[in-house]
Amino acid sequence: MQIATANEADMDEVIALWKACELTRPWNDPAADYRLAVANETSAILLAHSEGDLVASVLTGFDGHRGWVYYLAVTPGSQKQGLGRKMMAAAEQWLRDRNAPKIQLMVRDDNEAAIGFYTALGYELQPVVTIGKRLDPENS
Repeated sequence: MQIATANEADMDEVIALWKACELTRPWNDPAADYRLAVANETSAILLAHSEGDLVASVLTGFDGHRGWVYYLAVTPGSQKQGLGRKMMAAAEQWLRDRNAPKIQLMVRDDNEAAIGFYTALGYELQPVVTIGKRLDPENS
């Protein structure tokens, strides 16, 4: 398996993976997320290919204070084979290379499988509440 950084040409294939893994939501535009991550020096989308086929992805970024992870995806037929762990290790290394002191991610509170996956990797639930506000013109 080879891990590489995504570029604009990979977008359709990666978004198809995100959709296959049910990571997209109607209120988020995955193409906009993808383009911003690829165009920004403080973020990257890491891709894993096996025999030429995309099998996993993870979006990671460093905001100058903390590292973040989004869109960890493994093709449904390749899950439970350690690819998620390898992608998280790659994201962690990407962040270490940028001197990020901590990595964080958000998981929906009813996604017990994802919470179990991350806790098995040594991640801990944090005593915080996420508060947000949309900045797009339609919601201003």
